[in-house]
Amino acid sequence: MPWQPRAGEIEPAAKVAAVRLVEALGTWSPGGGTRQAAAERAAALGVPDDLAAQLADETGSLTPAGEAAVVRVIDAQYGGLLADSASVLVVCDQPTLIGGTVRPGGTTVDVRLSRDSGRWAVTALHPAAPGPAKPLDAAARDVLAQSRIELPPASGADIRSGAVHSSVLRAMLQLAGTYRLSVSVVRSGHPLDVFGTDRPSDHPLGRAFDVWRIDGRPVVDPSTSRGLIASFMRAAAAAGSYNVGGPVQLTGGTTANQFFSDTTHHDHVHVGFTS
Repeated sequence: MPWQPRAGEIEPAAKVAAVRLVEALGTWSPGGGTRQAAAERAAALGVPDDLAAQLADETGSLTPAGEAAVVRVIDAQYGGLLADSASVLVVCDQPTLIGGTVRPGGTTVDVRLSRDSGRWAVTALHPAAPGPAKPLDAAARDVLAQSRIELPPASGADIRSGAVHSSVLRAMLQLAGTYRLSVSVVRSGHPLDVFGTDRPSDHPLGRAFDVWRIDGRPVVDPSTSRGLIASFMRAAAAAGSYNVGGPVQLTGGTTANQFFSDTTHHDHVHVGFTS
């Protein structure tokens, strides 16, 4: 079933434009797995032909070898939201049919958009690149085995790559003692800089993670208790995060800027670390 924005979304049209393109590029029937076919699917959504071809090339990870595939979007969250530009992180599973066998897969795509005359249009795609798996320490193995931590494909691959700091892993495990947390993004698939600035983001450095759902309740949904979100944010700070962002502006941190809230973080909780 195609992804749909939830109640409480800010600029849902931006997310819909991003998701529909990722769904089109990464979903095909037998014979549709070529880059040319992907570009044609993008063009069918109204993307100009030259840009459609460019986007199909930029997101080759969505056209792996296989007879057929389908993108199932887990979540679409903001990597950044300004008045006329946005980054939407499309987090997805992508099972692929190969030789009569369905194989699991998936990725996260940082979709860049601009708004012109009130309409959001995709301008670029940046797919996740988690890197190869490496031998893991106990904390990483524990996170991967913890059923109360839901990891999408790219985030799981990030942890298996060994590039995620131990502070992140320990905090996930500590939070899982109280909450069920659905992670959206860890390292790959996130903008390199804090959107709209030249300040490096903690995510690509392996020092942050985002949570889109707490105890089965989406952060963006206005029916989700603000008290639940606030308690999770405070628990993240108690787990060592110096920078906790979400839809609730909290006070009383150990530093003046430990808690923050803005439009980008109305749909998830950001948990960042210095090391």
